Amino acid sequence: MFPSISLAQEIGLAVLFVAAFVWVVGLGHMLWDSRFHHPEPGAFDGLSAIPVQRTRAAHPMESVELTEAEQQAFAGLIRTIPLR
Repeated sequence: MFPSISLAQEIGLAVLFVAAFVWVVGLGHMLWDSRFHHPEPGAFDGLSAIPVQRTRAAHPMESVELTEAEQQAFAGLIRTIPLR
């Protein structure tokens, strides 16, 4: 096809163009589905990649007991946060 490049370069260029075309078609398909696909309410309960939040007693290393002074300091800190 091109007299200035080798056959291997032409094959590589063709593979690159085919890969780019497949990527663009896949991206368009993904965007089309996300725009026009509206599942029924309750059909999607959340992302499966995000784990369910565990309770506080799941592992002893995940909780700590606060002293009375620490609880009061935390309560005072929470009161200083402005609510909108």
